[in-house]
Amino acid sequence: MPPARKIVLASSSPERRRMLESLQLRFTADAPDIDETARRGERAPDLVARLSREKAEAVAARHPGALLIGSDQVAEHRGEIIGKPRDHEDAARQLQKMRGGAATLHAGVALLDAESGKCECAVEPFTVEFREFTDEEIERYLAAEKPYNCCGSLKAEGPGIALLKRLHGDDPNTLFGMPLIRLTEMLARAGVQLV
Repeated sequence: MPPARKIVLASSSPERRRMLESLQLRFTADAPDIDETARRGERAPDLVARLSREKAEAVAARHPGALLIGSDQVAEHRGEIIGKPRDHEDAARQLQKMRGGAATLHAGVALLDAESGKCECAVEPFTVEFREFTDEEIERYLAAEKPYNCCGSLKAEGPGIALLKRLHGDDPNTLFGMPLIRLTEMLARAGVQLV
């Protein structure tokens, strides 16, 4: 049996690290340094696909022969891309704008084979409907969670779930930043069996 391929998560995100650990994968993490600014006219799904690929490519030279996983996520509300908030006030504005409405979280994942150069990429949408919540609820949520590293200021793993009314999507992991169903399919095609 050939030796197991080295797997590298091209991310500094503790949440993405936890997600891969939940798959019981042996991997290392290496933080990419890329510009995550959207290009003029770039749609949300195209942005996360590009950034997922670029993150994997950014660390590939440091890990010859490895399988590299890049991932990114943005929120989209009424056609506007909503990234991570700049600060507390920006987070409050993002949530005020979305309350009573819906946002689609677009999570991308790329698997780059550093040996062959082949890269497979997928983007998975996940829609969240927000309930009507008050400014006071926003402030309590922000004080409890401090979701300043989360697109759309939404961290639904804890108290943030109380801001939501309904969820729609094929892979609930997409809500947390990485479509694991798509990733496990890609890994299987690359010869990595999880079960």
